[in-house]
Amino acid sequence: MSVRRCTRAGCPRAATATLTYVYADQMAVIGPLASSAEPHSYDLCGEHATRLSVPQGWNVIRREIDPAAAAPSHDDLLALADAVREAGRDPRTAADAETTGGLRVVRPRD
Repeated sequence: MSVRRCTRAGCPRAATATLTYVYADQMAVIGPLASSAEPHSYDLCGEHATRLSVPQGWNVIRREIDPAAAAPSHDDLLALADAVREAGRDPRTAADAETTGGLRVVRPRD
């Protein structure tokens, strides 16, 4: 799972919002981080999303951004653990593995 970064030059922070421009309506829309990166939108950290300014005469629509929504959910973490567990099922290492808390630890052979 990779973390998308703020698209502002030099900003190392994680993105928490997505900015989209509607040029025909002279409007900027800032909302929760989109599920995937889009070529015509910009991912912004919380600071840059808050400080955004638009050209005079433009409108800004700000949708509520829930910082907790950007973090992986409990279900996401369980799905990741299941994927790792499934990928680790190799009959050659089954004898050398022990199960701990739902994950398998493979011990190196001596």
